[in-house]
Amino acid sequence: MSAPTASTAGTSQKPRISTRIGNIAESATLAVDAKAKALKAEGRPVIGFGAGEPDFPTPQPIVEAAVAAAQDPKNHRYSPAGGLPELKAAIVEKTKRDSGYEIAANQVLVTNGGKQAVYETFATLLDPGDVVILPAPYWTTYPEAIALAGGVTEVVVTGSEQDYLPTVDQLEAARTPATKVLLWCSPSNPTGAVAPRELTEAVGRWALENGIWVVTDEIYEHLVYDGAEAVSLPVAVPELADTTVVLNGVAKTYAMTGWRVGWMAGPTDVIKAATNLQSHLSSNVANVSQRAAVEALTGPLDAVAEMRTAFDRRRRTIVELLSAIPGVQCPTPKGAFYVYPDVRELLGKQIRGQKIETSLDLAAAVLEHAEVAVVPGEAFGTPGYFRLSYALGDDDLRTGVERMGALLREAQ
Repeated sequence: MSAPTASTAGTSQKPRISTRIGNIAESATLAVDAKAKALKAEGRPVIGFGAGEPDFPTPQPIVEAAVAAAQDPKNHRYSPAGGLPELKAAIVEKTKRDSGYEIAANQVLVTNGGKQAVYETFATLLDPGDVVILPAPYWTTYPEAIALAGGVTEVVVTGSEQDYLPTVDQLEAARTPATKVLLWCSPSNPTGAVAPRELTEAVGRWALENGIWVVTDEIYEHLVYDGAEAVSLPVAVPELADTTVVLNGVAKTYAMTGWRVGWMAGPTDVIKAATNLQSHLSSNVANVSQRAAVEALTGPLDAVAEMRTAFDRRRRTIVELLSAIPGVQCPTPKGAFYVYPDVRELLGKQIRGQKIETSLDLAAAVLEHAEVAVVPGEAFGTPGYFRLSYALGDDDLRTGVERMGALLREAQ
């Protein structure tokens, strides 16, 4: 049989992009951040509240550990796909120290950032048609990772009137025989909500009684304020440990977003299966980044405390400024470094001749006329809201919100 000619090679009716990959939505938070940076490169004074990325440098001892690691030839070679033994040991000790959760090294898989941990967890737990209950507002990556794994998302919407925290009754109303997993995130991205211990325990008991797995994202555990406590679900309900996967990483706590080190911790059979997947998907995380993470997890938390103090100051400032804008309702978050103001009162109004129908429209107007980039609530499953990260400099924060406020006061 002859090879296809140039005229016939393109006549196939099969799609060029698979349906599975073609259906993935671009990360809205990264898209907003990229657009803000592109406009700044054009000379426009855009202030971006989009990316959830600390504006602090990685602490110097961590950087120095990476420099030393880069000079050591043993780090120039492949290492175990599941993570360096030294880093796994550090994660075990850090987990016990910070949350009181006791695990073993064979319950840990080191991943290329938290996103890979999210994807591999769902890929390991879900079969096609399995349902994941996902409280909204949710981080944009969760539903995409669930869909890639063949799962189905059942969204449970929460609002500002309930501090963006789901009730057990809401979760129970969403449960069906096909429900396999609950996704839990506290402190929350995108809202900054922190579930109190009593709610965490109640949710854990509900999951246990109904045979539902829990995937709990604890990457913001160190960023809590006003006496709030980040309670780990398998600590609140120890019997749940055999059906829980804990996600975490160094990105937010240690200002290491670019280093790409996360992990998943869970039952040994799940971790072994996920490690098999990673051995084909990406192999080991870069050894230099892993050595830096060892230093981060075993070193003092002084720099973390300094960053948390700055975030707390910015949190109080941004809530005060947003709450002073007519039509904006901004609950005070108790964790992470985000606010999630309710802007529904502004929908249906006009700004500079433009009818604002959705929070997407409002975000576009804010970017165009105030040169401020925010992420609209559509990206997080709850239209009518904005997410703003306050992990940026104090001056930019104040200037950006004041610019936005001046524009929104024109709404009529």
